[in-house]
Amino acid sequence: MTRFIKRTAALISIFNLTGSVLLTAQDATALVQKVKAKIEKVNDYEAAGKMKTNVTFLKIPVATVKIYFKKPNRLKIKNEKGISFVPKGAVNINLNSVISSGSYTVLDAGTDKIGGIAVRVVKLLPEDDNADVVLSTLYIDETNLVIKKAKTTTRENGSYELEMSYGKYMEYGLPDKIIFSFNTKDYKLPKGVTFDFDDGADNSKAADKAKNKKGKAEISISSYTINKGVADSVFQ
Repeated sequence: MTRFIKRTAALISIFNLTGSVLLTAQDATALVQKVKAKIEKVNDYEAAGKMKTNVTFLKIPVATVKIYFKKPNRLKIKNEKGISFVPKGAVNINLNSVISSGSYTVLDAGTDKIGGIAVRVVKLLPEDDNADVVLSTLYIDETNLVIKKAKTTTRENGSYELEMSYGKYMEYGLPDKIIFSFNTKDYKLPKGVTFDFDDGADNSKAADKAKNKKGKAEISISSYTINKGVADSVFQ
């Protein structure tokens, strides 16, 4: 009888643990769907702001930029001179493309804190074996249903990290500030564009030194124009 009771208790414990894991996964999936619903309220936008790029050995001036977005995942960043300074593939790594495109499995990865704010950590595994995105890890503010940080690994364009802070456009899931971290080997300057190097070194030698270093692009957005239409020609 004692052995039977112990075995029964063990089975009940396993059942409860399995049920708890399944419930957690379901909760994480529901949370991602709520965040997705908020982001998908935005069909298009035009944003104005400043972009500060920090790449090892390069002196890159702060640029006045315009950012254009249109569903499903078209994104373009232009500076005041009409030239974009972003790592290759960066225009494809935005929150809409990460969370709204394709099917994925959602895994609950526990909790964390970002800037003193408690967040739920979830991992998205695309079900399409040919998808460019291999894995995305999202740090979600459950109270406001916004993504505070996203880490994305891709097949073609390496790994990227986005950190977001929010203000008056939080209801649309749109950040006021974005910090985009990347590997400098993925950073490509447009043809014909050159910059001064911090140490006055030869361009080619300094460029070699900059490889495999970390870079950051910080965008501070002053205003959004949301769901007013963005012409397809903007992205050509």
